[in-house]
Amino acid sequence: MSGGIDHEGEERSIDAAAGETVMEVAVKNSVPGIVAECGGACACATCHVYIDEAYADRLEPAGEVEQSMLEFAEDVQANSRLSCQITVSEGLDGLRVTTPESQH
Repeated sequence: MSGGIDHEGEERSIDAAAGETVMEVAVKNSVPGIVAECGGACACATCHVYIDEAYADRLEPAGEVEQSMLEFAEDVQANSRLSCQITVSEGLDGLRVTTPESQH
């Protein structure tokens, strides 16, 4: 993963190891806006992020449970995902995510 951008445009560059989720990396690096109340169980929507459009086709589609959880998130967009459901891989090198204003 390359970086996260908060709703005000502040960018943080973060290194992540393959196999970690974007949520795990964000929590370890104290990224504001990713609360992750359920700890990655896909049981809340507090790790909601917007995926950089350049990476959208590199991700597996959101599963049924993730889609259901996104219904509870605020400000959902076409590129909304739960960061607990995105596993870091070499193919995602350079990934940028943005946190929604509603989570700050």
